[in-house]
Amino acid sequence: MATDNLHPIFDRVVARAEKERLLGQRGTVIWLYGLSGSGKSTLATALEHRLNAAGRMTQLLDGDNVRTGLNKNLGFSDADRDENIRRVAEVAKLFAQAGVITLCSFITPMRRQRAAARAIIGAEDFLEVYIHASFETCAVRDPKGIYAKAKAGEVKQFTGKDSGFETPDPTDGAFMINTEELSQEASLELLFAQVAPRIQFP
Repeated sequence: MATDNLHPIFDRVVARAEKERLLGQRGTVIWLYGLSGSGKSTLATALEHRLNAAGRMTQLLDGDNVRTGLNKNLGFSDADRDENIRRVAEVAKLFAQAGVITLCSFITPMRRQRAAARAIIGAEDFLEVYIHASFETCAVRDPKGIYAKAKAGEVKQFTGKDSGFETPDPTDGAFMINTEELSQEASLELLFAQVAPRIQFP
C-alpha cells in the first residue's frame, strides 16, 4: 500500500496529557486472554462496572462483540486470528491515547499475537493478564455451549482442540489469575489491585 499521499496530523491533535487531565486518569490497556469459558469476559465486565462506579471512563472490547462489527469479515484461520488481534490492538491504542481505560477480552491464543498487541499499544500502556482455566474445566462450564458443539464436530478450528493455545512464557511479564482456584470476587480483587496503580493520573 502506497503511503506517499498520507499526511498524518498527530502533531496537531490535542495532547494525550490534556485528555488524561480532563478525565483525571491515565489511559491504559488491560488485555485479558485465555480459553473460551475461562472467565475473561466475566472478569472484564465486572472490572468495568467497578471502575465505572468509581468514576472512571472505560471502554470494553470483547471478542464476540467485535466480531459482530469491526471484524465481522474475519474467520478463524491463523491469518484471520492475527488480523483480528491487530485491528483490536490498534483500536485499543487509540482509546488509551485518549485517556480511556481500555479492557480487552480476547482468547489471543498465540504468543506472537500477544507480542504484536504489546508492540502496537506500547509496553508502558499494556497490562497482560492470563486468565487460566484448563480445557477440561472450561468444557464443564461451557457457558456458550460451544464446547459441546466442538465435541460434536460442529465447530472447526476450535482453540484448545483443533487449534493450539500457548500459555505465557515466564519472560512475557503476564499476570496470571487462576479461575479454577479463585472465586469471581477474589479474581476481581486481584485484577483490580493490578490495575489501580496504572490508572492514577500524576
